[in-house]
Amino acid sequence: MKRIDLHVHSTCSDGTFSPASLAEYAARKGLQAFALTDHDTLEGIPEAAKAADACGIELIPGIEFSTAYQEQDLHILGLDLDCSNPVLLEEIGQLQEERKRRNQKMIDKMAADGINISKEQMIAAFGDTLWTRAHFARYLEQTGYVTHMWDAFQTYIGDHCPYYIPREKTSPFHIVRLIRDTGGIPVLAHPFQYHLDEEGLTVLIKALKQSGLLGIEAIYSTHTKAQENEIRKLARNFGLCISGGSDFHGANKPDIDLGTGKGNLEIPYELLERLRAARFDS
Repeated sequence: MKRIDLHVHSTCSDGTFSPASLAEYAARKGLQAFALTDHDTLEGIPEAAKAADACGIELIPGIEFSTAYQEQDLHILGLDLDCSNPVLLEEIGQLQEERKRRNQKMIDKMAADGINISKEQMIAAFGDTLWTRAHFARYLEQTGYVTHMWDAFQTYIGDHCPYYIPREKTSPFHIVRLIRDTGGIPVLAHPFQYHLDEEGLTVLIKALKQSGLLGIEAIYSTHTKAQENEIRKLARNFGLCISGGSDFHGANKPDIDLGTGKGNLEIPYELLERLRAARFDS
């Protein structure tokens, strides 16, 4: 079976592998293709594509958009993107500027309370890239404020914690339409992370489908078999394709490996072919 991974992160967002090293690692793992889906950025795509070509594997240009639904984060993957589309690039640029404003507010709030942090220190630690809360968690771990980066989410920067600053996010329905209008494939990422009951998840998927959703991530590192089967059933009910991804972050999620997740993930290339066909059938 030709295996793929449609949900992968690099150092251009909150992963610890560079885009090029991801391509090399994917080749060593025997993958046929992988999608680089960094948070709200396409920065790593050129480097990953060049390395993938050299390794003889396929790079699927992608992104993971952060949106807001019922006052919580909701993530939409965009796959097979046209990274030169001006409409897509303008929207991504606006999202990046909002993320940068939020990050500076977090830095200012922590510094005002005596935490040794500044924009310059964050750049020295991680480069002038698009920081996520995982970068702040890693910084707090490295500077001794927490013993493990996940503790930072519990006490400093998690939802409802003292230094959490919400972002002004767009709606997932707008993002789904944007991806479709610019030629990409929109997929609902990790649907059980939104803590919706069965009815709430059904309502969400129905609305996203009406906006142009093509796929839903059923094969995922933390899904039980029962959860995977539930998403497969919802996909059938709404005429959606199945997608699958490890959500690989390197050392930031050390129990999740590229392509295989927690060890039992198998994502066939056939899923990508079906997603691509659905884009032109609907």
